[in-house]
Amino acid sequence: MLAEISLKAVLVQDLLGGLLSLLFNGTPETEALRTVNWSWLDPSLVQTLTTPIPDPAAEAAIQQHLDALRAMGFPESNQAVWVQIGNQTLAEHQGSTPLSAASLTKIATTLAALTTWGPDYQFETLVSTNGTLQDGVLNGDLIVSGTGDPFFVWEEAIALGNALNQAGIRQITGDLVITGNFAMNFEPMAASGDLLKQGLDADLWSGEAAAQYEKLPIGTPRPQVKIRGAVRALGAVPGATNLKPLIRHQSMPLATILKSMNIYSNNAMSEMLANSLGGAQVVAQKASEAAQVPIAEIQIDRGSGLGVENRISPRAIVAMLMTIQSYLQKHQMDIADLFPIAGRDGGTLEGRHTPESAVVKTGTLNEVSAFAGVLPTRDRGLVWFAIINLGAGDIGNFHDQQDRLLENLQAAWGKPLVLPASVTPGDRSRNPINWLGNASRNQVL
Repeated sequence: MLAEISLKAVLVQDLLGGLLSLLFNGTPETEALRTVNWSWLDPSLVQTLTTPIPDPAAEAAIQQHLDALRAMGFPESNQAVWVQIGNQTLAEHQGSTPLSAASLTKIATTLAALTTWGPDYQFETLVSTNGTLQDGVLNGDLIVSGTGDPFFVWEEAIALGNALNQAGIRQITGDLVITGNFAMNFEPMAASGDLLKQGLDADLWSGEAAAQYEKLPIGTPRPQVKIRGAVRALGAVPGATNLKPLIRHQSMPLATILKSMNIYSNNAMSEMLANSLGGAQVVAQKASEAAQVPIAEIQIDRGSGLGVENRISPRAIVAMLMTIQSYLQKHQMDIADLFPIAGRDGGTLEGRHTPESAVVKTGTLNEVSAFAGVLPTRDRGLVWFAIINLGAGDIGNFHDQQDRLLENLQAAWGKPLVLPASVTPGDRSRNPINWLGNASRNQVL
């Protein structure tokens, strides 16, 4: 019996040794192992795999980060860092402590949305009427019912107006009725109705609407849908069962929406997604379960991250990012399809000195600067990290120290000679379905 146990122990040790050797090998053939979900293993083996293996370079980089902030008057107790490769923790400081995470909260919202709907999900907006159409005039109301599309903007309204023209509608004698969960240009429903009325009629366009039209393909028609009645926002439409559907509008795929949301850290989009999911608490629960981290480390008050009440640990942030990567790889995508790439996507990364090709998410409040993502390196492959810095003062100082921490890590482990495919965005953006104002996403019924 003892011999059998001893043999099993040797086999397990050999297995773990082989896996760890692969994990630390940066070759493309083993890249997929870095984001594997190890939950299928026996708990004792998982514990072995997740036991911290301190790395001198990572520890030195973190200590230098803390020393620099302390010299500026920011105590170590207000800072937290987590650095991980595969399932190995290389270094951390207060890594399991939930701190104000600002817009890193959008990582939880992204994960919850992704695992609920999938990357190809499209929100539907249905346009109907209670009237009749004759000679281009719709005698009745135009009723727009939304289901939570967080990225319905000028270009989408223009495309919808052209679809109505295609359906033979040029004038509406009744009202424009907005119902369901509809928002345009990230505004409340009542204001969204007024914006939509403008967007459907080129004669009413503001300078902003005209500027966005110029970004559409050359030759795009200028819609002419004149609404003679008022704009009304209702919770429900009387006689809804007798409505006649006119246009089915579909949003861009969820993955494209999430990428735009994360590049610009758009709070309104994130709030809409969180509300559609059931609220901040539902987002936290879904993210906790998907990433297999304690719910106590994901405390969310708002899906956007606005407010210091949103507290997440760096460890949980990294776990969520790695879970997103693992999920996306099953759909022939990767994390670069959902989050901004340093040196390429701009947005909240404008003006920063983050190492190029790092895939990251920023978070900023008055006294909070947070930064998380994945850093490709030559010797260590993909290095996952999360940094939270708290303190009053120039947020730019935090940005500089965060970028310097990543620069030091990459200096220690080298820049990758070839960017790993696992952090290279796919060619989905070339598909017109992902373009704002694409006519193909409007179906005339």
